[in-house]
Amino acid sequence: MSTTLPPVAPSRNKLNEQATYDPNHLLDSLIEKLHLKNDAALARELEVAPPVVSKIRHHRLPVGASLLVRMEEISDLPIKELRALMGDHRAKFRMGDYHPKSKNI
Repeated sequence: MSTTLPPVAPSRNKLNEQATYDPNHLLDSLIEKLHLKNDAALARELEVAPPVVSKIRHHRLPVGASLLVRMEEISDLPIKELRALMGDHRAKFRMGDYHPKSKNI
């Protein structure tokens, strides 16, 4: 007697999200949209050191919120579109479990 299990929808976990995360597409799109020559020119526009762009390109540094806001400012692209360019299609962001408590002084 064999039992068959119903098909399971693929789960969305960090591993699946990392497989689609590609900051290179975002960086290349910004360079093209802003008519820049290279990563160093993009770093100047973003007002960050060139190694920051390099670390993002090589997956050693994530695109942080403040950098995403700066990208929005210089490109006039909405943050949702910028996130989509790097493969981030999440509908919502969640805060972690850690919430610092305010100190009453």
